[in-house]
Amino acid sequence: MDESHRKRGASRKRPVKARNASVKKADYEALAEFRYALRKFLAFSEEAASKAGLTPQQHQALLAIKGAPDTNWLSISQIAERLLVRHHTAVELIDRLVALGLVVRMTDPEDGRRIQVHVTKDGEERLRALSAIHIEEVKNIQPTLRKLLKQFYASGGE
Repeated sequence: MDESHRKRGASRKRPVKARNASVKKADYEALAEFRYALRKFLAFSEEAASKAGLTPQQHQALLAIKGAPDTNWLSISQIAERLLVRHHTAVELIDRLVALGLVVRMTDPEDGRRIQVHVTKDGEERLRALSAIHIEEVKNIQPTLRKLLKQFYASGGE
């Protein structure tokens, strides 16, 4: 597996061996339905971002910055990590967001070598509108996700 594939994966660890090696037809069905629900949500999200004049990655970057725990900014490296992209890809993404007036770069006062990326007022307004419709969509798919998670737990999960 090459480095770029590994970096984009949800986990860089090797898969853990399942305690219960038997997988039932219902498990396959639930996994397939879960992946379908995720794909539908991602397609919804991509379309919503596009309608707001953003690419999906631009939306994700704004959300990562605004949703960062205990701070109101992220470094380029942190953005790259959160979006599962390489550092230079994050730099280009932030360049485009700066050009749109949605984020600003600031030198970190505690470490002059680090750049902080902050969402601007315009970026916050665009993100607020997108986030409101995303929250509604999550509420709409909650029953499906709850049902699927119940199935996973019922088939031997914790």
